[in-house]
Amino acid sequence: MSRLALAALCALPILAACGPSLPPDPEEVAQYCEARARAATGPTGEARLGVNSNSGPSVGLSIGLSSDYIAGRDPLEVYNECVWQRTGAAPIRPPRL
Repeated sequence: MSRLALAALCALPILAACGPSLPPDPEEVAQYCEARARAATGPTGEARLGVNSNSGPSVGLSIGLSSDYIAGRDPLEVYNECVWQRTGAAPIRPPRL
């Protein structure tokens, strides 16, 4: 195989990645944006308590605050804007918060 043919063969996957991309799946976008809208409704958190025979007791706490919640944004506004940004179209359904 010549060097030119080998170079063309190696460049094929790179050139294929430059083609048109598929439009985003509206349902996947809705689910992602619903999660962002839920985060805008208030703080999220998790508490963990456990015991391990090797290390003994363990405790954990995590609290999450989204920037949308801190800014006081309406969760429905967050959802609608997120869908517009990801698809360029209006939401296909209202959010399931």
